[in-house]
Amino acid sequence: MKFAHLADTHLGYRQFGLLDREKDFYEVFEKTIDKIIEEKVDFVIHSGDLFETAKPSPVTLLVFQKALLKLKGAGIPMYAIAGNHDTTLRKGTIPPQVLFKKFGLKVISLINTDYIEGEDIFIGGIPYIPKSQNNLLKDRLKNLSKKAEGHSKKILVLHQGIDKYLPFEYELEIGDIPNNFDYYAFGHVHNYIKEPFNEGFLVYPGSMDIWKSNEIMDYRKNGKGFCIVDLDAPNHPIKRVKIDIPREFISKTIDSSNLTHEILNIKSMIKDLKNKPILNLTIKNSKLSNSDIYDLINSELGDLCLLIRPIFKSNDTLSDKEIDISEIDSLEPKTLLNEHLKSFENQDISNLAIDLYENLSKDNIEESEKLIESFYNDYFEEINVSEEDITDAGENNEQTELKEFDNDIQ
Repeated sequence: MKFAHLADTHLGYRQFGLLDREKDFYEVFEKTIDKIIEEKVDFVIHSGDLFETAKPSPVTLLVFQKALLKLKGAGIPMYAIAGNHDTTLRKGTIPPQVLFKKFGLKVISLINTDYIEGEDIFIGGIPYIPKSQNNLLKDRLKNLSKKAEGHSKKILVLHQGIDKYLPFEYELEIGDIPNNFDYYAFGHVHNYIKEPFNEGFLVYPGSMDIWKSNEIMDYRKNGKGFCIVDLDAPNHPIKRVKIDIPREFISKTIDSSNLTHEILNIKSMIKDLKNKPILNLTIKNSKLSNSDIYDLINSELGDLCLLIRPIFKSNDTLSDKEIDISEIDSLEPKTLLNEHLKSFENQDISNLAIDLYENLSKDNIEESEKLIESFYNDYFEEINVSEEDITDAGENNEQTELKEFDNDIQ
């Protein structure tokens, strides 16, 4: 029995505010679904961030609905958890994945934590839980590990960062992960990672398209795509299936003292591309004004590129070695915030600050207020309401949102 593992499709992401980029994410997802059907897998696992936001547009919902129905027509069920992007951190709310349960999507949630597929394949998981609720996450993992005992094959589905792979942004340490699963189907890290873990493999399939510039180097090395896992083969062999992304991200360092020649080289590089690329330019030895250089570059290359992103460097701040645009993210605000928070020597406050940063950067004011309220009202005591109360709230919300969804697609 074999299955497909994918994650971080971020449907609805309008990168740089460009509709073309939103369509790119739809296109690569549709290609992926077609390839999965071609591979004749028995089921699919999606490890979170199916959508870019917790409130996808009607167009985004329809794109996923069509893909899900195509899988259903091929007799291939999909199991999915919510990631941090398609999660709303409010009690009683549900992720948009739940809207598709009537279309056959098997949603793994805090209520429905596990399923049995085939003869005896245990598929269990937990939707994204922020670092400020780390103790809750660990307790849920212990419970899930116990439930998995006794099954012939066991798959753990999570959307979390691990200290080994995200040293400044993790929710779990590597030692927190249960050791009794055969395959660890992770999401959240956008680069491709496959490593032996206990008796199985821990895998991040990566994002389906370039969501952020620091993914470019991994894309050049590993491409974008998903994984096919054969549970019946010895050691569960994993096949990486690469999917061509709709357009290229090109990073180039040019010398403004030889601007005409540099522009001709770039033209030669991109003129035969099927789709207009994203062009990241680092411009050194600038003697003209930045605006004059940009106007010239834009006049010569603007019609050939979807977007040109220039960075100007003076001669004393840039070596002769070409610098990849992905390196610029090394001083991103979240990393700097993590470093500064170490001085407080209080992990709870640090976790809260990071969660607030992530929500406020996406204008999630209401979610941020809830985080603060939970922190000061001893969140972990309040969250232990009965499962019956949670279920009732979830079902009421599900019925309301399903009605709204039906209205949207009619």
